[in-house]
Amino acid sequence: MKKITKVLYISQEIFPYLPESELSNMGRYLPQAVQDRGRETRTFMPKFGAVNERRNQLHEVIRLSGMNLIIDDTDHPLIIKVASIQSARMQVYFIDNDDYFHRKNTIADENGEEYEDNDERTIFFVRGVMETVKKLRWTPDIIHCQGWMTALAPLYIKKAYNDDPFFKHSKVVYSIFNDDFKKPFRNLFAERLLLEGIEKKHVVQVKDKMIDFVALSKLAIDYSDAVIQSSPVVNQNVLDYIASEKVNFLPFQSDEDYADAYVQFYDSL
Repeated sequence: MKKITKVLYISQEIFPYLPESELSNMGRYLPQAVQDRGRETRTFMPKFGAVNERRNQLHEVIRLSGMNLIIDDTDHPLIIKVASIQSARMQVYFIDNDDYFHRKNTIADENGEEYEDNDERTIFFVRGVMETVKKLRWTPDIIHCQGWMTALAPLYIKKAYNDDPFFKHSKVVYSIFNDDFKKPFRNLFAERLLLEGIEKKHVVQVKDKMIDFVALSKLAIDYSDAVIQSSPVVNQNVLDYIASEKVNFLPFQSDEDYADAYVQFYDSL
């Protein structure tokens, strides 16, 4: 079994930048555990407005910023920030943009109403990560996506970036959490996904149907090399789909065992 050496983490939430949760704790402690086992890691998350820049000492990385990403014929500047978790010897890169990430909250407003443009925010975040990793000139063996806001990464890596030398040989792992969103994405989502290398036939899971958590998860699973159940209880429809597609699957692991299990799972790919 070949040992993987470089793991890219694309995480929706990371503690301490956002409050503790199953998802944010995994985003925080899994990369550290993998580093402690001798592997090199890079970690990305969205720079939600809820992230306190001053307290967490975020600063912009000028050499990585400055690109524009076009979504639905509109230019959106890509801003990259970075901070360090000193106790873990771990850097976290943040994908930022004034249009998408300067609200006070994460995916919903103070009344719990999910943002209508979460679909575009997801596209911007994932594409921003891909472009930044290229600028870092860093070639990951494993790309581990955590949280539904990372669900487009498998599609982009396998179709839009499949010939790129930085991603050509990367294996993609998608984690399923108990983090279902409630408001379906808008009807134009499938069209907004299209990019060089991504055709309409690649996005049938989200074309002309309700784009809910299950549909988005299926799209992620279709283009992933492996899937991990990272919550003890997750959406049963998603689990049924994993079983029906005979996906390379790691079931839920306890807090004591998950780090070693995940690293062994990476190596097996």
